[in-house]
Amino acid sequence: MSKLSGLYVVTDQDLSPGRTHTGIAEAAIAGGAGVIQLRDKSASDREFFESAVAIRELTRQAGALFIVNDRIAVAAACEADGVNIGQTDMPAWAARKVLGPDVIIGVSCENLEQARQAVLDGADYIGFGPVFSTNTKLDCGPETGLGVLAEVCREISLPVAAIGGISLDNIAEIAKAGADCAAVVSAVVCAEDMVKATEELAREFSGARR
Repeated sequence: MSKLSGLYVVTDQDLSPGRTHTGIAEAAIAGGAGVIQLRDKSASDREFFESAVAIRELTRQAGALFIVNDRIAVAAACEADGVNIGQTDMPAWAARKVLGPDVIIGVSCENLEQARQAVLDGADYIGFGPVFSTNTKLDCGPETGLGVLAEVCREISLPVAAIGGISLDNIAEIAKAGADCAAVVSAVVCAEDMVKATEELAREFSGARR
C-alpha cells in the first residue's frame, strides 16, 4: 500500500463552472499532488463512474493515489486505490468486506472520539476537519481548530489528512500540527492557475513538514 502523505486534492466541478473532475485532477497531478479524491454528491452513478475511470487512468500513470468519496461500489468497479467514507456511511469494517484487504479506507471524523472509533473499525487513515471554517462543504460541522487536530495527530497512529479551509496562508500550520496530508478543494479548484496553485501548496506543506 502506498503511503498517504503530502498534498491531497479533492475535485469539485461545481465550485468553478467549466472545470471538470478530470481536468482538475490532471492539473493537480501536474502540480505535484500525491493524492486525488473524486467527490460529487449530485452526479449520477454513471457520470461519477465515467469520471472515476478517467481519473483512475491519470493517477495510475502518474503514480498518485486515487480515492473515491463515499461511493464504495464505484471505487471497487474502477479499481480505485481507496475510498473515503463519512459518519453516515457504512462503517470501515463493513466497507472492508466489500472492497477487500488491499483497498485504502479513510473515515471522515470531526472529533477525537470518532477518530478512535475509526481505528477500532479498521480504517487506514483519518480525514479530519473542518480544521478551519469553510463554505465548500455545507454539511460539515463547526471548525475544530489546530489544537484538536494536533491532539488527534498525537494520539491516532493512522495517517491523518486534515481538511477544511486550508489555503496557502495556513497550510504550514497544518503540517506543524502533525498532519500527514493537507486536503484542499477551493485552494486549487478555484485558482486561476490550478497547476501553479498545487505546486505552491505542495511546496509550502512539504517545507513545513521537514
